[in-house]
Amino acid sequence: MAVGKVKVSIGTAAVLGLARVPMAVAPTTAYLMLGGRCLMNCAFCAQARDSRAAENSLSRVTWPEFELRGAILPRLVEAAAAGAIRRACLQVTAAGGVFEQALDIVRAVREMAAVPLDVAILPHDVEQVRQLVAAGADHIGFGLDAACARVFRQVKGGSWARSLALIGDTVRAFPGQAAVHLIVGLGETEREMVQRIQWAHDLGVTVGLFAFTPLRGTHLAGRPPPPLDVYRRMQAARWLIVHDLARADGMAFDALDRVIELPTASLPEAGTPFETSGCPDCNRPFYNEQPGGVMYNYPRPLTAEEALHAIVDMALPASG
Repeated sequence: MAVGKVKVSIGTAAVLGLARVPMAVAPTTAYLMLGGRCLMNCAFCAQARDSRAAENSLSRVTWPEFELRGAILPRLVEAAAAGAIRRACLQVTAAGGVFEQALDIVRAVREMAAVPLDVAILPHDVEQVRQLVAAGADHIGFGLDAACARVFRQVKGGSWARSLALIGDTVRAFPGQAAVHLIVGLGETEREMVQRIQWAHDLGVTVGLFAFTPLRGTHLAGRPPPPLDVYRRMQAARWLIVHDLARADGMAFDALDRVIELPTASLPEAGTPFETSGCPDCNRPFYNEQPGGVMYNYPRPLTAEEALHAIVDMALPASG
């Protein structure tokens, strides 16, 4: 099924010359979105089944719609050739009939643009994963979001065991091509989040870390984002784990399951752990932040002052 219009993030639209908006930092990945209201009902998501948020929103970002072949792809080719876009990411809601459309988009992008393409989707099974990889997908992104079964039941629903099994099956069938999204601040403990990051890394799964962002019209609109010190500790723990400089079972936690000991001397002075994490060249500018507000994920290299502040912000709790 040939796809007509596709939504793109407003930042992507600006980079492609499809919209004029001021940008403090431009996205280095072209973000596309397929599907309408989701069949899932994730409590934090603007596209959830019962969400009252705007139809063209996802996280804090608006997503205008353009013709795929007539507008997006030709400009994507130009942006990739100029080095302004280095990756594309197709985000697919669990709406009816979208899988064949997703395959069409993957094939169309890979035929025209010299960029790797990731697909964030809820596949039914490994056969659908196989079809996406065969069509040219570089990574398959799983929105696991929750760090543990308890939080998964509270904010997502569905089967936790099936979700983990499908990720594991994908890794075994396509090593190095699975990614998971984890959201800090949904009600998990720091120990639970660190253990889930370790689980993913041990499987060979790329880990993208997000901060919970309250959105008007969603079930969790009244919940605050995670405290900055908590998020900084999770960013540091993730960086140490994925670089094999620490393991979750070697970290110390207090009675509240907060991380109280990390090998901070192993963290780079440049502040790299506090940049946006996930697939290469995915910087997601202001996906979790307001311009001028708290920077949970830096979409660019940190300044020396920002890197120093990020370390201080971690504020490891005193042991005992």
